[in-house]
Amino acid sequence: MGMPAEFHDIAKRVNNWGRWGAEDEIGTLNLITDEVVRAAAAEIRTGRRIPLALPLKEDGVQSGMIPGRINPLHTMVQINQELFGPGTVACSDDAVTFGLQAGTHWDALTHVSHSGKIYNGRPASSITAHGRAEFSGIDKAGHIVSRGVLLDVARAKGLDRLPGGHAVTPEDLAEAEEFGRVTVRAGDIVLVRTGQVQVYLAGDKHGYGYPSPGLSVRTPEWFHARDVAAVANDTLTFEIFPPEIENLWLPVHALDLVEMGMHQGQNWNLEKLSTACAEESRYSFLLSAMPEPFVGAVGTPVAPIAIL
Repeated sequence: MGMPAEFHDIAKRVNNWGRWGAEDEIGTLNLITDEVVRAAAAEIRTGRRIPLALPLKEDGVQSGMIPGRINPLHTMVQINQELFGPGTVACSDDAVTFGLQAGTHWDALTHVSHSGKIYNGRPASSITAHGRAEFSGIDKAGHIVSRGVLLDVARAKGLDRLPGGHAVTPEDLAEAEEFGRVTVRAGDIVLVRTGQVQVYLAGDKHGYGYPSPGLSVRTPEWFHARDVAAVANDTLTFEIFPPEIENLWLPVHALDLVEMGMHQGQNWNLEKLSTACAEESRYSFLLSAMPEPFVGAVGTPVAPIAIL
């Protein structure tokens, strides 16, 4: 069964294929220009730093719902080993195996495909087991630093957390923008807070994943109209789950990543940032969210920092 006409109509309106040339592999990250970064640096007023990543641990956010996306398996490979003989400096070392999108992460533009295509009209078949993502792997994203804007949808509605069945609409985003007295502008990285990560922090990883509030299929047009560079939120699935349109699974992923070429992030812990922004009475900041440059990877862990 193909994608419905409603999806294709939205896809035509947000499509960025060819906008930055036929060879482009980074999509809306092109909107983060030197001028945008210089202006973002001016957002720092106090130097207050807020970490946005969840701890990487074996009992992480993954519950087994997504096959193969395992929480970190951390192993010590040497402990106090005197590598150069008795009495020399002793070394400890460790290794880890985990899904690159297991914790706080960015999705690469190649994370999903639809109708046999990935971003910029390239074939989905360019992603292979041994070659990985030939185009638009997460290593191509380079540095992701820009002005961050928190759209605190939950707080704007006077809630600690949105209910599981809530689809975040463009109207909700505009309401949060007005609440924060901030205007989203070209090149911004938008962080959408639902409060859902509280469920995981309270110990219920299954409840965290399902049911979950998240972005509506209507939101890509809102981000496209404002030339947003990237979007992240505090949920496992990014978009509302189960989907708002029956049997239309991950349409927001397909619109953001494939059609628009906009990187998106999940499992970001926005709770401390919500508190800090309320205390500071401002909802914009410098955001550093550097992807780990795994060559050809379709996602990567990230440890973002908001600097107010």
